[in-house]
Amino acid sequence: MLVACTIVALVILGYLLTRGAHFDVLQPAGQVAKSQKSLLIFAFGIMMLVVIPVFIMLILFAWKYRAGNDKKVDYRPEWSEHKLLEAVWWGIPILIILVLGITAWVTAHTLDPYRKIDSKAAPVNVQVVALEWKWLFIYPDLGVASVNELPVPVNTPIHFTISADAPMSAFWVPALGSQIYAMNGMSSQLNLIADRTGTFPGYNTNINGEGYAKMKFNVYAKSDKDFSSWIASARKSPNMMDEQMLQKISKPGTMSETAYMLMDNGLYDKVVMKYMKGTMSDKDSTGTSTQHDMSNMEGM
Repeated sequence: MLVACTIVALVILGYLLTRGAHFDVLQPAGQVAKSQKSLLIFAFGIMMLVVIPVFIMLILFAWKYRAGNDKKVDYRPEWSEHKLLEAVWWGIPILIILVLGITAWVTAHTLDPYRKIDSKAAPVNVQVVALEWKWLFIYPDLGVASVNELPVPVNTPIHFTISADAPMSAFWVPALGSQIYAMNGMSSQLNLIADRTGTFPGYNTNINGEGYAKMKFNVYAKSDKDFSSWIASARKSPNMMDEQMLQKISKPGTMSETAYMLMDNGLYDKVVMKYMKGTMSDKDSTGTSTQHDMSNMEGM
């Protein structure tokens, strides 16, 4: 009775804590995120095949072999073997491991972040630079840039190249899919798509300093018409995104959403190459200039 009451109490508590809550991972808005949700549910189901029988047997055995049970119980602790039971408790784990292994192999390829999304629409290229503590988005083919806002056209693949001019961050839009790390001197790739309009929050999920928790942005999935309007508006922005502006916004601190006219199409490459030099000069503790070799780093 106590066990049953505890389970009921936990279920009620869980319902009260999550009532009205919105979980982007479980309410996907894109092809990649939907595949990941299906994988999550599948893995959870597989785990329940193990967990549920174990707890059922725990309750049944505890009840059957309790000290106060007056009924005659067939209790045989000296079994030498039982072929059927051994087949069950060895066979089921082997099958589960086999299924999980095949699933891991298939999904590792189908959900590869570098894999292009099949679509009739041409992808939009977006270059992502993690700063302290904000996100810079560059649209090199469209001549615009933005900070902490990421407008994208709906039903159009978005090809991200991701780097950092700051400590390592993690780029993640739960409603759209995969998390990818942003590291200085490296350039990662990610392909996502939004299949409905809406606003989807994005986060930095890697602790990288005092302001990391506020390092958030919004993805605005727009119709083609609305996206084109935003591009036209950003091209007329009085804010100019060039190397000087990048140095200004790279200083630690948060920013509100801002659109820019892109003045330097090679800005992203400059950020990456900033950390790709063969040597780096600085001064040691005695004040003398020293040279430190840096290992070559390839894009992820």
